[in-house]
Amino acid sequence: MSVYFYGCITLDGYLADKDHNLDWLYQTGTIEETGYDNFYEKMDITIMGRKTFNEILHMENPHLVYHKTENYVFTHAKELAVNGFKPVSGNIAEFVKNISSTKNIWIIGGTQILAPLLDNDMVDKMIIQIAPVLLGAGIPLFTQKEVLKRFYLEELNQYGQFAELVYSKCRN
Repeated sequence: MSVYFYGCITLDGYLADKDHNLDWLYQTGTIEETGYDNFYEKMDITIMGRKTFNEILHMENPHLVYHKTENYVFTHAKELAVNGFKPVSGNIAEFVKNISSTKNIWIIGGTQILAPLLDNDMVDKMIIQIAPVLLGAGIPLFTQKEVLKRFYLEELNQYGQFAELVYSKCRN
């Protein structure tokens, strides 16, 4: 099993503005300008939080957004409004530990899902695209516990206005 974070942040490290708005991202570029399609083809499972899922609800044909993967949403809701997304709750780290070791898992969106996995040294690769935008405040990508975690830079790409950094976890 490999656990990936793949997402875009601003130059000052935010996933969204302070109101959880992503307009800054949509105004910067499109998914077609990135390596998204190649990345998604390698994924078996997506895991996201409710706020990220709410963004999907605003898309045209949300049931087709992640059509080839098993999709889990950490939420207190018992049901979700879109087919193909399963509500789950509990400890994210325990949930991921129980997934088959043959699966590639994409952590989508926010720090509430990512931070516990970083705290438990469970993120194998981070693919972070950086948009040429400064927000000054917002929802940061990293909020894990204050413990040194080392990654090494594998690759650097440019997609339109986006810089993409591909990091892998340092193995001891």
